[in-house]
Amino acid sequence: MWKHQLLTHFSSMTLFVDEPLSSYTYTKTGGKADILAFPKSKEELSELIIWAKNQSIPITTLGNASNVIVKDTGIKGIVIMLEYINDIRFEDTYVHVSSGMTLIDLSKQVSEQSLSGLEFACGIPGSVGGAIYMNAGAYGGEMKDIVEAVHVIDENGQLKSYTHDEMLFDYRYSIIQNSTDIIIGATLKLEHGNKESILEKMTELNHLRQSKQPLEYPSCGSVFKRPEGYFAGKLIQDANLQGKRIGGVEVSKKHAGFMVNIDNGTATDYKHLIAYVQQEVKRQFNVDLETEVRFIGDENERN
Repeated sequence: MWKHQLLTHFSSMTLFVDEPLSSYTYTKTGGKADILAFPKSKEELSELIIWAKNQSIPITTLGNASNVIVKDTGIKGIVIMLEYINDIRFEDTYVHVSSGMTLIDLSKQVSEQSLSGLEFACGIPGSVGGAIYMNAGAYGGEMKDIVEAVHVIDENGQLKSYTHDEMLFDYRYSIIQNSTDIIIGATLKLEHGNKESILEKMTELNHLRQSKQPLEYPSCGSVFKRPEGYFAGKLIQDANLQGKRIGGVEVSKKHAGFMVNIDNGTATDYKHLIAYVQQEVKRQFNVDLETEVRFIGDENERN
């Protein structure tokens, strides 16, 4: 009943019913969303949030689905993807950008403005919102290095902002992870630079990524956080786990920190392989591996 009401109320919004999320996730796994919504503006998103709250319908924001594993049982309620909310505005070295823009597109646009500071993110396959949510980083840089302010919509559909300090950024962490707020945009502070040098650095980092990471297969990116004093990939490699396979998911032979979907793998395959790797690294080296990737979705089978 609520699905029909939603479709009627938001007739101009792009909505899909019982949509397989495996079509959108970077792992190519995941069950169905009751409703998958693509709002086209912050106002439309706010209205959707208010409507869902009044109907007691749960909301999940998926970002670009690059560092998550959606469970095979899917996600109840409304799943929101913000890729249509992707505008950008430049103000000297300040960049005002919406959360639906991908980091790869953002990197290209700021390089065209001869702005430096985002080169580290030029190959990260996530959205701006998702990257801020988890304080994504690579090659010595993190989002916290360039974020001035973060703009969100809360569970009541109200706009509010966080300063850099209020975000409490830490390694793969921001305060948004402990809230129901949805990131809709951010103000970034970059620096004037030499366009040729910026593009050269981006080319270098993209080449490094392509040579070291298994980009030819679906994956969730880096699976584990870096344990203090160690590197997750090196531990997994030393544990002789490269090539270990459960179902259709395998520990990458190219980079042990990645798990790739090589043969119609499922989220359950990922879950079991992650647990096996954690168990073996703990047994062999007494090191606990904590996941960087997030599992989201229903715990129980759907009716």
